[in-house]
Amino acid sequence: MKPNQWMSLLGLANRARKIISGEELVVKEIRSGRAKLVLLSADASANTAKKVTDKCNSFSIPYKLVENRNLLGQSIGKEARVVVAVLDAGFANKLKQVLD
Repeated sequence: MKPNQWMSLLGLANRARKIISGEELVVKEIRSGRAKLVLLSADASANTAKKVTDKCNSFSIPYKLVENRNLLGQSIGKEARVVVAVLDAGFANKLKQVLD
């Protein structure tokens, strides 16, 4: 997996306003069914990781782990981000392919 490939894709999704970041907001999008894919940083706290993956599993939302919070934040031009939800099916499918 080329890290810059998923990062530039996420950057595009961000510019298209098709993502949301931050634990509480992401959990809200998962509950509402608007999240199509959740990206979780591998260095998220155990608590956050469990909360997000449990939510994803109970609402059947796919999630992928990415290397770390700095890359995740950097890809959307922000400070470190632990979790990001992709709200667009097209971007979500493409990201899943790239991250597989």
